[in-house]
Amino acid sequence: MRFNRDVRPILSENCFECHGPDAAKRKADLRLDAGALGQAGVVPGKPGESELFKRITHADPAERMPPTDSGHALTPAEVATLKRWIEQGGEWGRHWAFTPPKRPTIPPAKHAAWPSGAIDRFVLASLQRAGLQPSPRAGRETLLRRVAFDLTGLPPSPREIDAFLADTSPGAYERLVDRLLASPRYGERMALEWLDAARYADSHGYSLDRRRVMWPWRDWVIRAINDNMPFDRFALEQLAGDLLPDATLAQQVATGFNRNHSIQSEGGVINEEYRVETVVDRVETTSAVFLGLTFGCARCHDHKYDPISQREFYEFYALFNNVPETAHVGNADRLADKPFVKVPRTAQRKRMNRLRTEIAALENEPEAEPQLKAARKALSALGQAAPTAMIMGELNPARKTFVLSRGQYDQPSGVEVSAGLPAALGQWPTGAPRNRLGLAKWIVGAENPLTARVVVNRFWQMHFGTGIVKSSEDFGAQGEWPTHPALLDWLATEFVRGGWNRKAMHKLIVMSATYRQVSRVSPGLLEVDPANRLFARGPRFRLPAEMIRDHALASSGLLVGRLGGESVRPYQPPGLWDDVVYENVPRFVQDHGGKLYRRSLYTYWKRSVPPPNMQAFDAPSREVCVLTRAKTNTPLAALVLMNDPTFVEASRKLAGRVLRDGGATAESRLTLLHRLVCGRRPTERELGLLSGALAELQTSFRAEPEAARRLMAVGESPHDPALDAVELAAYASLANAVLGTDEAITRN
Repeated sequence: MRFNRDVRPILSENCFECHGPDAAKRKADLRLDAGALGQAGVVPGKPGESELFKRITHADPAERMPPTDSGHALTPAEVATLKRWIEQGGEWGRHWAFTPPKRPTIPPAKHAAWPSGAIDRFVLASLQRAGLQPSPRAGRETLLRRVAFDLTGLPPSPREIDAFLADTSPGAYERLVDRLLASPRYGERMALEWLDAARYADSHGYSLDRRRVMWPWRDWVIRAINDNMPFDRFALEQLAGDLLPDATLAQQVATGFNRNHSIQSEGGVINEEYRVETVVDRVETTSAVFLGLTFGCARCHDHKYDPISQREFYEFYALFNNVPETAHVGNADRLADKPFVKVPRTAQRKRMNRLRTEIAALENEPEAEPQLKAARKALSALGQAAPTAMIMGELNPARKTFVLSRGQYDQPSGVEVSAGLPAALGQWPTGAPRNRLGLAKWIVGAENPLTARVVVNRFWQMHFGTGIVKSSEDFGAQGEWPTHPALLDWLATEFVRGGWNRKAMHKLIVMSATYRQVSRVSPGLLEVDPANRLFARGPRFRLPAEMIRDHALASSGLLVGRLGGESVRPYQPPGLWDDVVYENVPRFVQDHGGKLYRRSLYTYWKRSVPPPNMQAFDAPSREVCVLTRAKTNTPLAALVLMNDPTFVEASRKLAGRVLRDGGATAESRLTLLHRLVCGRRPTERELGLLSGALAELQTSFRAEPEAARRLMAVGESPHDPALDAVELAAYASLANAVLGTDEAITRN
């Protein structure tokens, strides 16, 4: 019996609302979250003499706890758990996540040949306790496709598949992993998770939802990840890069992490109201992303479940309350909210450097005054034309912070607070400044019990679909107990010991035998562990929205691989923005050419109207921080795959690729089609089904050639006139069907 695993969740769910951290709402002066046995009415070893047990088993419903009108009720199993806990001594424990992780002993292998490292030993020990064994290793084609999507977000090409299958020497898989980690596509894939967490968008949000320019921050994230910037530095520069000594332009741009919030641009708003909302948003985002806690619950009152008082919320709030901002950008498109910096594009930067060199040479030539003046004017114009990026800043003197009554912007109490941390999480680092820089140092410091755990848990979630702690956004009392606590702590301590090395941690996970298992599930395993929380089989889940679109573009050959740059506007349904924007707000204007085929990471993200072909696959609006995307399965998603211009055009281009490169026979062409989409050769049965479907489509399009011509007209990319239109249409329709299969959109 473990208090944190077995008992605290029962008390948190049913009792903390009235007997928890919130002093204002606490009933009978009884607090059950703090661990005082006498106060909580627990007599160790004696349930019958313990007031807590008497009240939860009272014969009179009016006296029984929880009250009938509370909406809570203990099950017989929960009552039995509390009784057994008291019988065993009723020992309380500090919430596990608030205790700094200690490096656990790696379980022995017990003569098992399966484990390839520490991860596998922890997992195997858990499996053996449950009477289970790990699953066999996945096939090489399956494993290549799995790790390629996980580390780059893109499928492997047939050439890459052939090269991997041909390399049977020891270390082939590790070399593959190293190559994928070194790819610039790695930074794009990992940035996708971070954009959700940082609520990145290309518009301000709210009713007008005007355009903003924040893509330089997105590019900073991609570069930092590709450069394998240590995560502690990655976090520090985003939280407080502007406060570093002699902060560089890049370090200032990094702080855009906490300027990605929604901003009002509608006239007549109360500035202070929305300024307070931006500060609260920073508190909620920072605490969720780095600490895995729901600080926002303490805005109006003491937290109901976690030891965070309302006063401590505003002490944390004070750290983000000093930005010299207005929280209202005005009624014009593309305006930035101060503070911001100009971030020249690559071509602009090169031109500006040449002009600076030219100016330096001309300054020593008195007769060159006209040229000098012209050069300075050109330099100034280039600087003004450079994109903006909103950044953090610090007022001096600092803005005063008061506890807000009921969290209302216009109801400051008489309680003034200074910057600080909740006492339950630790103490302010000695010698650190009382500002965001000091906070950042604590967040990645040795005394903070949460950040390393929270981050490696999200890495695990990325690769397995679910974290070791399922509630990756909540490590507090209402969060899930970790399925493998020792493994989580080992990963957290290993992450820190290894210098917060992101690539090393991803490599550690994907090199494990746990990760390389086949995802096939037996009836017995399904009965014992249907959600795969013991990791007795490989992970299998639907691809994220962006990867589904990128997969179609990549397999068809349409994908444009340019790294970074301004957001683009690919196909959207006509008039999509018209119903959500005012008359004087710019409408959607589609891009053309290569911009239509950029990676989905670069798609213009309008908060009020996210890209519909990705929203159908659960992409968030990015109005708030999102750490776990939903995974739904709706008919609308299937309709997107069948009818959206991006997927229809990709199917047509994929068909042309198959007809040109797939050989002279239908069998060889269909094999290439299946390999491009599914990453493996089709079985004989699958090949027969594909052949039969192709024959039907050929007959259909021969009977209606006009339908073939209409299909050729979808999308801006031209079709090869040397290819027979009917044959191309038949293959295109078949390619569309294959792109819409479960296997195509699933990371297996």
